[in-house]
Amino acid sequence: MDTAKNVLLGLLVAMLILSAIAVVYSKYQQRQIFMEIQSKEKELDEYEVEWGRLQLELTTLTEENRVEIEARNRLMLTLPTQDKIIYIKP
Repeated sequence: MDTAKNVLLGLLVAMLILSAIAVVYSKYQQRQIFMEIQSKEKELDEYEVEWGRLQLELTTLTEENRVEIEARNRLMLTLPTQDKIIYIKP
């Protein structure tokens, strides 16, 4: 009877230790997943900032007078005077 109690007590202690190890491992996994979520959220924020910047750049590049502005600034072109314009009829 005494040995049965010792075996049962040993079994309960082993189960308690296994349960504690499972709790520790579960908490560790939870922290790992939480850190991964935080990393992905930061990455998402960076993508959203870049998306906004690209939308602004697209708006700027699609302005109607952009070609004229670039021609004046980069190529130093100007509009010709009225008497220098030659019209060609088809």
